[in-house]
Amino acid sequence: MSKHSLDDFDDPKMEALVETMFLAAFADGEFGDEEQEQFKNSVQTLTDGKVSTEILSQMVAKFEKALEGSSSNERVASIKGRLPEPRARTVALSLAIQMTAADGIIRTSEREVILEIAEGLDIDRGVAADMVKELEP
Repeated sequence: MSKHSLDDFDDPKMEALVETMFLAAFADGEFGDEEQEQFKNSVQTLTDGKVSTEILSQMVAKFEKALEGSSSNERVASIKGRLPEPRARTVALSLAIQMTAADGIIRTSEREVILEIAEGLDIDRGVAADMVKELEP
């Protein structure tokens, strides 16, 4: 796979997982150094290092553009459509929670986004709350 074009990274499920992390990373309106580093490292781990910094930047730009043209709920509905299996949706939520916990604090706004993502992915709010508790510092 080329590391120079977003077109070469066309796995809809993988992209959906990365977009879920993106939504969580911006949940509190900030994308601090810890969150940026966590986001980059998570994507690299998730993709076995196949996503270059350039492709990651292109992906983020694509996600930002998509979010400008729609609500976060619409983006989550899109993610749900690309992740038809409940297990994949749970993984997406787990990755989102890890993103929000990257800076050591899960803010109220981040919790709300996590619960919105969970609801949009048809994951019980109680299950989502338990997943957050497991990761809280």
